[in-house]
Amino acid sequence: MKQREIPCILMRGGTSRAPYYNRADLPEDKDALGEVLMATMGAGSPFQTDGIGGGQPTTSKVAMLSQSDDDWADIDYFFAQVHTEKREIDFSPSCGNILSGVGPAALEMGLISATGNETNVRIRNTNTGAYIEAIVQTPGGDVIYDGDARIDGVPGTAAPVILNFMNVIGSKTGALFPTGNSIDVINGLEVTCIDVAMPMVIARASDFGVTGYESQEELNADKGLFAAFEPIRIKAGEMMGLKDIANSVVPKFALLAEPKDGGAIAARYFMPWKCHPSYAVTGSICTGSCLLVPGTVAEGLAAVPDHKPTPLKIEHPSGAIDVIFDYGISDRGFELKSAGLLRTARKLFTGHVSIPRNVWS
Repeated sequence: MKQREIPCILMRGGTSRAPYYNRADLPEDKDALGEVLMATMGAGSPFQTDGIGGGQPTTSKVAMLSQSDDDWADIDYFFAQVHTEKREIDFSPSCGNILSGVGPAALEMGLISATGNETNVRIRNTNTGAYIEAIVQTPGGDVIYDGDARIDGVPGTAAPVILNFMNVIGSKTGALFPTGNSIDVINGLEVTCIDVAMPMVIARASDFGVTGYESQEELNADKGLFAAFEPIRIKAGEMMGLKDIANSVVPKFALLAEPKDGGAIAARYFMPWKCHPSYAVTGSICTGSCLLVPGTVAEGLAAVPDHKPTPLKIEHPSGAIDVIFDYGISDRGFELKSAGLLRTARKLFTGHVSIPRNVWS
């Protein structure tokens, strides 16, 4: 039987990689959609041998794009995280690194037209409701990928993609501190449960018997560490009002330590069952917010500049990620006007991915 072919663009977005689809080319039904995406990526095999996934959480992601009916946005971005070892898919999180490729991919698909040497693509993340402006380099009306911008965790240089995040406080829970506290004590350890762009549970590395400066490989090999924080993550997620925590990648988990290379903080981000090789974009916005709000677990560890807008450098296993925060703290609490980052993206191929006809008849 002839296989079914689905158009897609495989693209590196930031430090991650994903196929980018036109949402109209995929099943409308969410259960059928999940089956199709798991088949394309090869879910259920550690190496994803029977799909186009890369065998790591950062390379087992999917982006789906469509023209938006929102009054502000041009493009709707729908994200999915596909499990490698299990036949599971999670539509609850977002991914800021993959977001780096949404503007270029939308232009490549013809969902939006270039408007000059730079094109501002206004994006609505339908997973979280966040609004993001992406500034893409389009001299002569074409997306260019060559340039001098460099981000840690990616070899070489590329054209810059500027991302400005708005409306990201309470992305999934509706509150900055979903438990009502800046610090909660779970299993005898202090954590901050915070939701800015991505719900997270953040703790001090020293409380878990690690330095916070370990490599990704060292942390992934530390089974005792995962055994210690996973029950805390699950309990914290329940306290944050999230559902099906045990099988969901949300909330994410992070460990903090004092900076050692001139940054604002040293941090390790968990996805959550493996350590991120660098740092998630949405995770960097949430972690940075944790540094800026008084009374969290970051207090006493972070080195925060005293000027605004406030640039924060978060040190991670591959180097650092920089975020600029335009924010204020008033009687109404923490107000984040925008968080801006420089990312890069590159188109890897355009074509069709094939799946067995019986997956989607």
